[in-house]
Amino acid sequence: MGPRAGQIGFGLGPAMAHAQNFGQRIVKGTVVDASSTSIAGATVFLKDLKSKTIRSYTTDADGHFRFTQVYMAEDHELWAEKDGKKSATKTISTWDTRPEYVSELKLK
Repeated sequence: MGPRAGQIGFGLGPAMAHAQNFGQRIVKGTVVDASSTSIAGATVFLKDLKSKTIRSYTTDADGHFRFTQVYMAEDHELWAEKDGKKSATKTISTWDTRPEYVSELKLK
């Protein structure tokens, strides 16, 4: 029974240690147009791919956006829209362990 108990402990140990590394991150950046000029008043969307919930943020006068308390244990999608233009959608993966994710979203 000793080796089996050791195997179970080994199997749970790394998983538990890995789970403890999940926390929250900040997702921030700038929305720009095709000529890289900052866009004020664009709506930036952050979608949790597990729960399907979507948060939004309107960019400030300098085109900046910021989401706080983004759960790192879930994958997310990030994109911006304004006046019928939309940026490419970026995926923020659980494998990305940076506590701060910075992105430029270009409207097309």
